[in-house]
Amino acid sequence: MSLERAQDKQKEIVFFDQHAEKDDYDVFTPPSNERLVGALVRLLGLPQGARIADIGCGSGVFTELLRCAGYSVTGIDISPKLVAVGRTKYPGLDLIEGDAEALPFQDASFDGVSLCNIVHHFPNPRKLIAEVHRVLKPGGRFAAIDPNRMNPFMWLYRDRASPFYSPVGVTENERPVVGRQVADLFRAQGFRVQTDYLAGLSYRYVASRRARVLLPIYNAIDNGVFRLPFMKGMRPFVLTAGEKTA
Repeated sequence: MSLERAQDKQKEIVFFDQHAEKDDYDVFTPPSNERLVGALVRLLGLPQGARIADIGCGSGVFTELLRCAGYSVTGIDISPKLVAVGRTKYPGLDLIEGDAEALPFQDASFDGVSLCNIVHHFPNPRKLIAEVHRVLKPGGRFAAIDPNRMNPFMWLYRDRASPFYSPVGVTENERPVVGRQVADLFRAQGFRVQTDYLAGLSYRYVASRRARVLLPIYNAIDNGVFRLPFMKGMRPFVLTAGEKTA
């Protein structure tokens, strides 16, 4: 993370609006989407009926799964076109357009916050984390999932330090994260934090045609090798979760 930099909002909007036009940003297989949301639900640990904000909801894939899990959920995304796609796909789902660094919600208005693949879009996520803290009730919980820089595939393909880095299908703001660094940022804001790791999320789509050919191999390795206990810290995704304590 480059904490001195800010997110380029307009580039984010243009990038995700383009994906909305093709309706191709649902990158995981349906069983993987369900497994991911199951992990978020486990980490949130909230009863059915709890009010949850799904920040960076895109076209509402995970928002809808959270609703189906029994939560009162509101999704928010910076891309107006992705929000429009979600409203068409999931009638009645509460989706709104907005900036994650200036959430249009009252203080202490949510029991939980879901941050699905959004923290790594911010070179400096401190404003985002401050907003999460602001909108959560005392004792409220958050759960986040992001690509893990310690995973060799994520580093090779998505880290700019890698000689094999591919900019296809990502914004210039995106970086894989280091779990302990993300946890420290949430702790500094007044959260009690835990870190976990997740494997076994099979991709059905990536933007790069060359990488797409290799997806079956990657998915097989991810579902096999990285689910072994001793590979835990190198699994493709970091799960960061915690409770508002201050």
